Amino acid sequence: MDNPCHRDRITNLKRIEGQIRGIIAMIEDKRYCVDILDQLKAAKNSISLVEGDILAKHMSACVRESLVDLEKSDEKIDELIQLLKR
Repeated sequence: MDNPCHRDRITNLKRIEGQIRGIIAMIEDKRYCVDILDQLKAAKNSISLVEGDILAKHMSACVRESLVDLEKSDEKIDELIQLLKR
């Protein structure tokens, strides 16, 4: 089974990396707590969007492909259940 390519998410992750660096700078500059919290929330939401995109691609590619083999589909379903429990 080929894993789907997630290279299109790299741009998003680099933007998030920049957000985190900005948050670190805000803390070092002793910025107002609410301003820091706003930026943390924005970074968290951005990560959730990337996570959702990768999960959707996983389900539409990897999980769909496993549905032709009952043993593999059970394995993929268990994998998803464990992932969602984390």
